[in-house]
Amino acid sequence: MNKPQSHPPKAKRLPHIFHEFGKKRTDNYYWLRERENPEVIAYLKAESAYYHAQTAHTKPLQETLFTEMKSHIKENDSSVPYFYNGYWYQTRYEEGKDYPIYVRYKETLDASEEVLFDCNAMAKGKAYFHLDSFAISDDNQWAVFGVDAVSRRQYTLQIKNLSTGEILPYKIKNTNGQAIWAADSRTIFYVKNNRQTLRSFKVYRHILGTDPKDDVLIFHEKDDTFDVFVYREKSRKYLVIGSESTLTSEYQTLNANTPHEAFKVFQPRTRGLEYDIAHYEEYFYILTNKDGATNFKLMRTPESATTSEHWEEVIAHRPEVRLNDIEIFKDYLVVEEVYNGLERIQIRSWDGLKVHYLPFDSETYTAYTIQNVDFNTEWLRYNYQSLATPASIIEYNMGTGEERLLKEQEVLDENFNKDNYIEERLWATAPDGVKVPISLIYRKDIVKNGQNPLLLYGYGSYGVTINPYFSTTRLSLLDRGFIYAIAHIRGGEYLGRQWYEDGKLLKKKNTFTDFIACSQFLIVEGYTSPEHLFAEGGSAGGLLMGAVVNMAPQLYKGIIASVPFVDVVTTMLDESIPLTTGEYDEWGNPNNEEYYNYMLSYSPYDQVRAQAYPAMYVSTGLHDSQVQYWEPAKWVAKLRELKTDDHPLYLDTNMEAGHGGASGRFEALKETAKEYAFLLELEENR
Repeated sequence: MNKPQSHPPKAKRLPHIFHEFGKKRTDNYYWLRERENPEVIAYLKAESAYYHAQTAHTKPLQETLFTEMKSHIKENDSSVPYFYNGYWYQTRYEEGKDYPIYVRYKETLDASEEVLFDCNAMAKGKAYFHLDSFAISDDNQWAVFGVDAVSRRQYTLQIKNLSTGEILPYKIKNTNGQAIWAADSRTIFYVKNNRQTLRSFKVYRHILGTDPKDDVLIFHEKDDTFDVFVYREKSRKYLVIGSESTLTSEYQTLNANTPHEAFKVFQPRTRGLEYDIAHYEEYFYILTNKDGATNFKLMRTPESATTSEHWEEVIAHRPEVRLNDIEIFKDYLVVEEVYNGLERIQIRSWDGLKVHYLPFDSETYTAYTIQNVDFNTEWLRYNYQSLATPASIIEYNMGTGEERLLKEQEVLDENFNKDNYIEERLWATAPDGVKVPISLIYRKDIVKNGQNPLLLYGYGSYGVTINPYFSTTRLSLLDRGFIYAIAHIRGGEYLGRQWYEDGKLLKKKNTFTDFIACSQFLIVEGYTSPEHLFAEGGSAGGLLMGAVVNMAPQLYKGIIASVPFVDVVTTMLDESIPLTTGEYDEWGNPNNEEYYNYMLSYSPYDQVRAQAYPAMYVSTGLHDSQVQYWEPAKWVAKLRELKTDDHPLYLDTNMEAGHGGASGRFEALKETAKEYAFLLELEENR
C-alpha cells in the first residue's frame, strides 16, 4: 500500500559546545531541552504529525489489534480479597472503565461494600491520573492517599474520612506518594520530593486536621546520591525511614506508639553495605551483603542492639543462590531465592527443623509471594505464571502442604490453550565465553527455518530481572506467527548479584554484547533471520536499543525504543536533571575522566554515525520524570541527519503523559497496538 509522500521534520542545528577534559564535544540539538520554547513544542508535534501521516494506513490494523487485545481482558474483574485489621480489601474493575475501584468489607465478605476510592470518578476530566497508594489508619477511620494528575511522579497527598466520605480540604504537594500512620491514628509521616530533581529527600510529620505549613521536618537526606522512603513494619510495631543509594542502605526506626519521639539509626551507612530489615517479636531480621555476601545472607539482631556488630547469621551466604526476600509469619519463615535463574520459595519452621521448597517443575516461570499481610496464618499466598501460563494466585498451607487456587487470570479467547505454545530456555554464548540465557515462547506449528518474525526484549540495568511472565496482549503477536523472547542479559540479576555487577559501570558494554550474542544465536539456530528479527526495550532498555543499533544495525529489521535513555553523558553531567546524581553507582560519574571516556564510547546519542539503521519506532512523554523527552527527541533528530537508509524512523510524543505512558488500562493498549502495528507492517512489507 502506498504511503503519503511527506518529508520528515528537520530540526535546526544550533551547535552547543561542551569542554570536558581538554576535549570539545558538540551537541547540535541541545536546544531541544527548552521545554517552554514554542519551537521545541512545534518540533515535537511535527514529528508526531509525521508519524501519524506515515502510518495512517495502519489505523485499521491498530484498531483491530486494540479491539482484539481488549477482548482478551475480563473487563468486570476483581482481585483476590485479603484480610487486614478487621476488613477484607479488594480491587475491582468495571466494564468499559479504565481505572480501578478500591473497596473493603467489614469482618466478612458478605458485609456491605464500602467504596474507598473510585478512580474512574477521580480521573474524570483528566488526561492522566494515577492513585499511587493509600494507607489506612489503625482505627480504620482515615485514609491518606497520593494522586498524580500530570505523570511527573509528583504526588499530592490528601486525607479521606472513611466514615463520612469527606476529603479534608487541604493538600500536601510535591511528595513521592508514600505516607504511613502511627498507632494513634492521628500522626502521619510522609516524604517530600525536590521540586527540580524529583529526588525524595525530606520526611515530615503531619498531625491530622492541622495546616501542612506546620508540619515538622523529621529527616533531611542531604546526600544527593540517596533517596528516602517510609513504611511501617508488618508487625506494625515500628515506623521506618529508609535511605538508599545504588550501593548503600541506612534505616531509622521508631516505635509506632511514640510518634513524637526521635527516630533511631538502625545501622549507620557504610559505603557498600546493603541491608533490609524486617521485625518479628524481639528481633530484627536483616537481609544483607555484609562481609562480602554478594548474593546476600540472612542475619538477625535484638531490638535493643541493632548495629552490625550484634548481627548473627541465620542463613549463610551461598555463591550459587541469590537471596531475594523474606516473609515472616508466626510459625514460619518464608525465603524467596533464585537458583540458576529460577525462582524458589522455601518454607522454614522457626526452629530450623522443617525446611522444604514449593514444587515448581517448569523451566521458564515466575513465582513470588504476594499480599501476605497476616502474621497469624498457616496459609502463604503466592503468584505463579509463565510465558504460556496465565497468572495464578495460589494459597499454600505451610503446615499440611495443601494448595488451593484462589484465582487464575482469565483469557477471554475461546481459541486460547496454553498447550498450543512451546516454552524454552536457551543459552547463547557472549564474546567473553559467558553463557547468556534466553526465555522464549512460540506456537507449536512454528518451523525453525529462519523465516519467523521474532521480537527480542531486553533491559539489563539496575539489577532488574525481567522474568518470564504471561501477557494476553502478546497473544496478538504469537498467534500471527511471531516468536517472543527475553534476553536475560548482564546488568539484571537473573543469574545472581554478580550478573548485575558484570553489566554496569566499566563493564556496561557486556549488556550490549550479550544482547547482540542472543540475537546472533537465535539467527544461527534458525528461529529467525535479520530480515525478520525485531528488538524492543524501554527506558534503560532503550539505552540498550540505542547502543545495539549503533553496534550491529545489520541484525535487525525493526526496533521499538520506549522512553529511551540515550543521551548518557550529557544527562549524567547535569545534576539538575531528576535521578542523575543517584545513579553514579550505576553508570559512573562522568566528572571522572575514566568514566567519561567509557560512557562516551557507548552513549547512543553520541555514537550515532553515518550508516544504515533498522526501521525504528521511538516513543516518549513530554512530562517524563525519569528520561526527559529531549533525549529521544535529540536522538531522532541526529539519526535523521546522519543515517544513510530510507527505513522508517518515527518519534511519537505523548504530550499528556510521562514515563509510564497512558494511565488508563485501555488507553495503554492503544500504545501497544501502535507498536504491534509497526512490527506487523514491517513484516508484511519485507
